[in-house]
Amino acid sequence: MDITTIIGIVVAVVGLLSGMVLKGVPLSALWNAAALLIILVGTAGAVLNATPKKDITKLGSLFKLALIGRKEEDNTALIKQFVNYAQMAHVEGLLSLEDKISKIEDPFFKWSMGWLMAGQDADFVKQALETEIDNIDSRHKGLAGIFSQAGSYAPTLGVLGAVVGLIAAMGFMDDTEMLAHAIAGAFMATIYGIFTGYVLWNPFSNRLKRMNAHEIHSKRMIAEGVLLLQQNLSPSVVEDYLLSYLTTKEMVEYRENNNSGGH
Repeated sequence: MDITTIIGIVVAVVGLLSGMVLKGVPLSALWNAAALLIILVGTAGAVLNATPKKDITKLGSLFKLALIGRKEEDNTALIKQFVNYAQMAHVEGLLSLEDKISKIEDPFFKWSMGWLMAGQDADFVKQALETEIDNIDSRHKGLAGIFSQAGSYAPTLGVLGAVVGLIAAMGFMDDTEMLAHAIAGAFMATIYGIFTGYVLWNPFSNRLKRMNAHEIHSKRMIAEGVLLLQQNLSPSVVEDYLLSYLTTKEMVEYRENNNSGGH
């Protein structure tokens, strides 16, 4: 599990509980079955209404991805791989890379190399790769949007829960103590709604979007590498071009580790 996710949730919970204690609110007040039902079930229902079935079936893997994260592509390793491919292609021709394709684990990378072996026109290959990247980006953003939707629904349902609680509190107008207790309970739905919306669902959505941004960046790098191989450019040109996809720090470290001082 991604340690930053655990730390973030723990810090948020500790902050909420500490604030309640400092304000003199008993922690037992946090338990309100009706408010939990309104927020959790209500948010789930709203998400179901807003999301196609094919995307809903992916919620389990999305939760896992948001909590555990995924292994990011090593862009420096990709550069070394493309430089190696460029050296082979420069000496033995592009067809010499055909045996390498079966050893590639990343589906997009393997698919891209397949286009290279197909011998299609460069513009056609470029369009095909860009279209696939755009489709992947669109799908991932759409799935991340499920959490951002939940993040917007939950706080609003919190207000709805508070209204329902206040209506119920009106039944205790003759009992001041019970009235105060009922009003306090009514606002628990608002706390649940805001907490889940802005501590869980919206942050999960942002995490997935950031992961997607890193993945798309690597895929664009792969696509560019394939197009460079198709032009049969020298390994040094391929290396220098792909280095532009790294941060300045990564670029410096790459050159230091590979004794590459520029070409």
